[in-house]
Amino acid sequence: MSSDQLLAFEVDCHLFKDCGFPAPSVWSFLFDPIFEVGGIEFNKPMLLALVGTFAILAFLWAAFAKPKVVPGKLQMVAEALYEFVRRGIAREVMGKKGDAFIPLLVSLFFFVWMLNLWAIIPIAQFPVSSVIAYPAGLALVVWVTYMTVTFKTNGFVGGIRNLCVPGGLPKPIYVLLTPIEFISNIFVRPFTLAVRLFANMFAGHILILIFTIATWYMLGTVLGSIYATASFAMTVVLTVFEMFIQALQAYVFTVLTATYLSQALEEAH
Repeated sequence: MSSDQLLAFEVDCHLFKDCGFPAPSVWSFLFDPIFEVGGIEFNKPMLLALVGTFAILAFLWAAFAKPKVVPGKLQMVAEALYEFVRRGIAREVMGKKGDAFIPLLVSLFFFVWMLNLWAIIPIAQFPVSSVIAYPAGLALVVWVTYMTVTFKTNGFVGGIRNLCVPGGLPKPIYVLLTPIEFISNIFVRPFTLAVRLFANMFAGHILILIFTIATWYMLGTVLGSIYATASFAMTVVLTVFEMFIQALQAYVFTVLTATYLSQALEEAH
């Protein structure tokens, strides 16, 4: 049963009508396949991710295909966002070494932000990053890049030292610290990178759903309409707040990526 089907069964359910509140559940994150190719189902989150990718490419192409010395509005916005990532993240975290990773960081920032933005776009109204597969896939890209840069910069032995043996500490402490650093850098970092993005978008979507459904559920009586008005106002407030969280999570994801890459570029002690 899809979320659309679940809500369709509950349209006549209102407060004071002897029916329970149709709270959002796991069905709010499961969608029937739009079509299937070779046993692979193509659903709404996949469609949104694909459309989002083309939207980003179209935006950047329109802004930079024919750049002008005196930029137009679109080019000005694109340049501002690019400079925000280049100066505010790459250069701020990694220094001049960050210039080599600007394409990756810009791509991550725009893509994560776009996945999040779908939550407030009419008709779509679903944050793709609230499906754990997408944050996990992005975290895997970051982890592979992080590992590659670490061992390419320091070699195999130096890479292991970079990951597991922080310098400047008394030798006996390494007996305890080395396995902790190994687990943290190899397993915990990609896990938390994915879960942080997923959990924030999942929770935000659930909250907006609760108040949106509650607005409809409370209609039908004068007293219920008063409650519904308050619930609708809360929906608007949460939506505005979610817009801030969407951009913030894209920023945090990109900053953490830059931080990991900066550490990967450090010489092993």
